Parts: sequence; structure tokens; C-alpha cells
Amino acid sequence: MDKDRIAGAAKELKGSVKETVGKLVGDAKLQTDGAADKVEGKIQNAIGGLKDAVKK
Repeated sequence: MDKDRIAGAAKELKGSVKETVGKLVGDAKLQTDGAADKVEGKIQNAIGGLKDAVKK
């Protein structure tokens, strides 16, 4: 598994937590930051998947 996939999954998880906390406390900026982190994580995870596919 490529390191980008691991980092991407971690960023997605962090984004989910930030987004949830933002919703709970009513902090729109935290919620938006969390959503952005989730998207970045998904992209990074996809890049890692492509790298894995190329290695095979």
C-alpha cells in the first residue's frame, strides 16, 4: 500500500471529525475546513491507488 493512500485515509478521517465537531458546536468554518480535508484526503487516496496500480 502506497504511503499516499495511508495519509489520504488519515486526512479523510481528520476531516470527518472536524466536520462533525463543527456541526455540533455550530462552527461553520470548522465544518467547511473538515469538508475540505475530506476532499483532499480522497484525492490523495486516489493518487496512492494509481501509484499502487502502476507498481503491479
